[in-house]
Amino acid sequence: MIKILFVCHGNICRSPIGRMILCEMVRKEGRAAEFEIDSCATSREEIGNPIYPPARRVLERHSIPVLPHRARQLTKSDAETFDYILYMERSHESGVRRIVGAENMGKAYRLLDFTECPRDIDDPWYTGEFEQAFAEIEAGCRAFLRFLEKGKTDR
Repeated sequence: MIKILFVCHGNICRSPIGRMILCEMVRKEGRAAEFEIDSCATSREEIGNPIYPPARRVLERHSIPVLPHRARQLTKSDAETFDYILYMERSHESGVRRIVGAENMGKAYRLLDFTECPRDIDDPWYTGEFEQAFAEIEAGCRAFLRFLEKGKTDR
């Protein structure tokens, strides 16, 4: 089983969108049983909160099932559980390192680094650009699945 954890700042927008997109992609491929996919935050400020309503709406517009969700913070034990920690922007890297330790950063990747256009995914909570965030996360998920299919060990 391949275990993947999406990470963003609050775990109410980008990381749950990533989780739900990837869950739907692997379900459509008939491979859902091969994956464990979850999401979490680097911060504590949204713990227990559901997915942000505009994030829910963008998933619904794209016919992505909205899974049960409550925000949680990344833990050190997540680094032992998950094979891949996929964060949304460079600023998350330091938060991930602080929580899981430098020794586990080999599992951590910025999501869009798997694409041909590596960059951060801006936080739609601030920008209001939920469609753009959705499109970028979807592209990152597709590229990540290609990475897994090729069995690459480099970014």
